[in-house]
Amino acid sequence: MALLVNIWTFSILWLAVLCGFVLGARKIFRYLSKNSSYFDHAIFQIKLPKEKPGEDQKEMNYQRVQKLHEEIAKCETLFSAIGGLRAQRGIAAWLFGRNDHFSFEIVAHKKIISFYMACPRGMSDYLLQQVQAHFPEAAIEPVEDYNIFSPGSKVIAGYLRVKKDFIFPLKTYKKMEVDPLNSITNVMSKLEPDEGLAVQYVVRSAHGKWHKRARKVIRKVMSGKQIHEAINFNLSGSILSFIGNLISSSNPNKPFDDNKPKRNSAMEEDILKGIEEKNSKSGLDVNIRVIISSEKLAHAKMHLTDTGAVFSQYNFYEYGNYFDNKVLRWWQNNQFIQNQLVNDFIHRRFGERIKILLNSEELTSLYHFPLRWNDTPNILWLLAKHAPAPAGTPEEGIVVGNNVFRGMEKQIHIKRDDRRRHMYAIGKSGVGKSQFLAGLAIQDIINGEGVGVIDPHGDLIADILERIPPERVEDVILFAPSDIKRPLALNLMEYDERYPEQKTFVINEMIRIFDKLYDLKATGGPIFEQYMRNAMLLVMSDPDSGSTLMEIPKVLADATFRRLKLSKCSDPTVVDFWKKEAEKAGGDAALANIVPYVTSKLTSFISNDMMRPIIGQQKSSFNLRDVMDRQKILLVDLSKGQIGEMNSYLLGMILVGKVLMNALSRGDMPQEERKDFYLYIDEFHNFTTDSVATILSEARKYRLNLIMAHQYLGQLVHKNETTIKDAVFGNAGSWFVFKVGSEDAEKLVKEFEPVFNQYDLINVDKYTCYAKMLIDNSPTRPFSLKPVWPLPGVKRKDLAGKIKTLSRLKYGQDRHIIEAEILRRVKIMV
Repeated sequence: MALLVNIWTFSILWLAVLCGFVLGARKIFRYLSKNSSYFDHAIFQIKLPKEKPGEDQKEMNYQRVQKLHEEIAKCETLFSAIGGLRAQRGIAAWLFGRNDHFSFEIVAHKKIISFYMACPRGMSDYLLQQVQAHFPEAAIEPVEDYNIFSPGSKVIAGYLRVKKDFIFPLKTYKKMEVDPLNSITNVMSKLEPDEGLAVQYVVRSAHGKWHKRARKVIRKVMSGKQIHEAINFNLSGSILSFIGNLISSSNPNKPFDDNKPKRNSAMEEDILKGIEEKNSKSGLDVNIRVIISSEKLAHAKMHLTDTGAVFSQYNFYEYGNYFDNKVLRWWQNNQFIQNQLVNDFIHRRFGERIKILLNSEELTSLYHFPLRWNDTPNILWLLAKHAPAPAGTPEEGIVVGNNVFRGMEKQIHIKRDDRRRHMYAIGKSGVGKSQFLAGLAIQDIINGEGVGVIDPHGDLIADILERIPPERVEDVILFAPSDIKRPLALNLMEYDERYPEQKTFVINEMIRIFDKLYDLKATGGPIFEQYMRNAMLLVMSDPDSGSTLMEIPKVLADATFRRLKLSKCSDPTVVDFWKKEAEKAGGDAALANIVPYVTSKLTSFISNDMMRPIIGQQKSSFNLRDVMDRQKILLVDLSKGQIGEMNSYLLGMILVGKVLMNALSRGDMPQEERKDFYLYIDEFHNFTTDSVATILSEARKYRLNLIMAHQYLGQLVHKNETTIKDAVFGNAGSWFVFKVGSEDAEKLVKEFEPVFNQYDLINVDKYTCYAKMLIDNSPTRPFSLKPVWPLPGVKRKDLAGKIKTLSRLKYGQDRHIIEAEILRRVKIMV
């Protein structure tokens, strides 16, 4: 007997030691798990597009409510999926305190209302897949954790619990005609900039036993028990219920007959229906925490009270459950619980003591992503949607940018043949167009391509110059009219005598340029064109005696010089015009009256000290056909601030026309021998004549590839004509649309629907664009694109200065020599 006692005592002792060890290990494991869970969480910020309801305002009220419920129900599907996960039960959950739960949060801080979700990193892929499946238009960005606290601020925390048993339902969005989330966000919108408020819903899948318990209660009520009796029976167990029944049966005044049928009242039927509806959906264990941070304690208490009052809209007093808002106020005076709540909020722990059980519909009513009908100010919306790049994007060609979608980044290339159908970029000032052009041009230069860049500001040229590789230094021609000490020459009337048709092209182009500069229909008319055309034909008939813009006023006003030119002119129609019409006309048509009318359009250029050395030289400093064929780099810096707006326009338009003229002259060589030449024009509306329309429609065959950018469509319409605009819309193969105005968005959206809408085009992020590219000469589905950044190549500031010096020495000429030559030619004329 003594031996048995000793064995029994020894067993109990060891069992006690083992239990103490297990409980101690559990405490340590749970402590380590709690304190490491914060660092294991992946945190995401969710932004959805804010779109105006539009035609919804015309719908009947029930139709609007139906749409509202359909939008909210998307989030219910998400919570149903979480509720379908394996519940956290068993020895591992008890011992280690598993943290396989999710946190959904609404946060107001610095006058911005944001929506977050967090989960263990191992569950992040699952969560993202679920959200993206039901909210494909949402932008979900991994972020660093937010902080609503500030030094010296007062912090108040509370949590919410329901008053009745969990089987009773709360009022859900399906019984409301407005979005219940609006009330919460309205409270948040009233916070001061230095205040913060967060409502945190920590969620995990509930154990399936809650379904069984609800079904037992329903069966007991159907068998004749009152609802509270059925609940108490379920809670106390069958033994206590049996004892209660014996006591009840011993009392003759309280007869009880289990077999006696009972008819439920209408209210009881509604209550049972609500319990059944709640029980029919997946359940979730939920912690609801409310944290307030404010410099003033009174403000913090007020915001906490207001937030608690908002949850009363979910109270279902008659037939269901309701929140016990006293809990929010009760714990304000208990600093220990306050600190514990704040600590659990920061680490996103799941608290067993404060959990409530909600089904997916109830949780969706409490938390869902903001709907487009929500007019609460300060919500952080997704200003513009993102879209993935189409399948089959090429792996060859230059890089136009990166497509970032759902955390995945893909580099986008464009093939050479697709670039031959031209590229078009449009967007407001400062959105990244010049950066886009620079990224493409630098790649072309590095690849050894022929490149021309016309820049009306100068910054684009500066970015390119700093990244030119050393092996291409000799190819650079920098045409900068602001360099008045050693200017480059550009004879506006020069043409290649091997191609006589260029003479007509030059003259027509000059007429178009002056028409754009001065609006000849209002200030010129047929007389101007007639005299200007014949003056240019006469001047160009004898290059040896001068054929620049300087000679046109001379041939009009100086009879001696005109006779010299006529004596060497072989075109009889030009000779007849001057001898038989111009010199013999009288009255208002007399030559003396016409001369000031024509020369007034030229004086601002030929009398300009900056322009005269450039346009007054007989031979241009560079040959554009040679630039294109030998794949050189022509950088044209037409900074309006340095050379003046009118001078910038004139030189730019002349250069664009000459590039086209020399491209067309490539018809004398086989197509396979024509080298691609990429012409970049920033703010290209400044330099457009009908030549640009010709480039867009025909120059592809001659390997002249245009990359153009400007700000808004109205810039392409001149004198109520739409030639350039129609040419761009009809011939530009690849489109890149940055942020535009509402009028342009209305016209451009037709090219980007249904992927992007007008609202997206207006609000696309800075340094982001929407692309609609050609792939193998076939249009593709539009997608979002971030242009190349940082710019490719190695930045070499010292080399940029040497390139400028080399170019001006190689192609420029001393100003004094130029002025002397112009003076010598003028004296010969006299």
